[in-house]
Amino acid sequence: MKRTFLTLIALLLILKVSFSQKTYQSTWESIDSRPVPAWFEDAKFGIFIHWGVYSVPAYSPTVRDNVGIYDRYAEHYWRRWNEPNKTQRYFTDFHNKNYGANFKYQDFANEFKAEMFQPNEWAKLFKRAGAKYIVLTSKHHEGFPLWPSQHSWNWNAMDVGPHRDLLGDLTNAVRESNLKMGYYYSLLEWYHPLYKKETINQYIDQHMFPQMKDLVNTYKPDVFWTDGEWDYTSDKLRSTEFLSWLYNESPVKDKVVINDRWGKETRGKHGGFFTTEYDLVHEGNADGVKFERPWEECRGMAGSFGYNRNEMLDDYSTSQELVHILINKVGRGGNLLLNIGPTADGRIPEVMQQRLADIGTWLDVNGEAIYETRKWENAPLVTKETKTYFTKKGKDLYVLCTQFPTQEIVVNNVGKPANVTMLGLKSVVKTEFKNGKLTITPPMVTPANNPCNYAWVFKLEGVL
Repeated sequence: MKRTFLTLIALLLILKVSFSQKTYQSTWESIDSRPVPAWFEDAKFGIFIHWGVYSVPAYSPTVRDNVGIYDRYAEHYWRRWNEPNKTQRYFTDFHNKNYGANFKYQDFANEFKAEMFQPNEWAKLFKRAGAKYIVLTSKHHEGFPLWPSQHSWNWNAMDVGPHRDLLGDLTNAVRESNLKMGYYYSLLEWYHPLYKKETINQYIDQHMFPQMKDLVNTYKPDVFWTDGEWDYTSDKLRSTEFLSWLYNESPVKDKVVINDRWGKETRGKHGGFFTTEYDLVHEGNADGVKFERPWEECRGMAGSFGYNRNEMLDDYSTSQELVHILINKVGRGGNLLLNIGPTADGRIPEVMQQRLADIGTWLDVNGEAIYETRKWENAPLVTKETKTYFTKKGKDLYVLCTQFPTQEIVVNNVGKPANVTMLGLKSVVKTEFKNGKLTITPPMVTPANNPCNYAWVFKLEGVL
């Protein structure tokens, strides 16, 4: 009996070692077989940071100009101003008026100084907001890295502008705050001389792969968040070749999380977690869509990711709207990656700070209904009219109400609860349970005992 037990233990150890040493091949079938590390689904709330040379002009038309969402991105200033498109006149008029027709985009780099950048203060704000991971634009489509990349000589944050390793300094501060740190990386560069069909392999071999590997080896990201994948298929970009290295040989092979933007055919099909952007899934709306893998919604607080000086207060989502967006995504099994756009001198605009602080205050009370939860399979389908959402954790179910309930709440297909409470409220919550149906009578809440603003959460213990 003892020998049999020892043999079983030995087999289990062999299986564990075999799994941990699995070699991933350079195919999507193999790459897709790697599970998304659990920490990502547990985290639920991250902060996106779009910061670069585009933060100097910090301009784009807004919804007031009747332009589409993708036309409001201030981080696209260079291309929108430089190439024919339906919004070019906005950028041309703005640029010529304020800088002159002969002022080159590259000249903006001298004004991207980040002299007010305080990474420790940024990290404190992110911690206060309740975020669990950060994703910084290491390099956007303009090709300007925020770290001293030898593959972008005289066009990076150490050689020109700030003369500082912005990415490294923020990484250290974020990790000292016990948050995960990730990097956005644009596969494309609008005006790199090798980024064209005839020389794409040279671009990959001489620039893209060496730069990505330098970023991974030097800063060891928890998230590698690619974008700018729409010009070429993943086989042309040789994405699985890089990913097999990332999963087999890199220093982050066991912990790193990737997204699905690795070629113009890969979104929602290949990679790690799936991504949506301002609720768009390809050409459909994200409401009601079922995802086969963990997923994440990314969006700005207003219309742009990069800081846009043309946006006014009314362009920004309110704190209540942002909390509701977080609840919507988490209730449907996803994460929210909420963007901020710092200024060229390194400040986070006050309106963005205030929104993050308000979200953090709400999470201080209700975070257990968000973090480490999963989608409840029996939840009603989410629509634009949904006001009640559900999350689960172990045997407990959370009922998240984005409007304070004035009538009884009925929850079907649950067991008898051991206890029902409203998070943050000490008052007793009256309930009735019969035949798998739980009826909750909302408690009396006044300004004196209101546990929070924006949304209220009931915890149903032991019902699953």
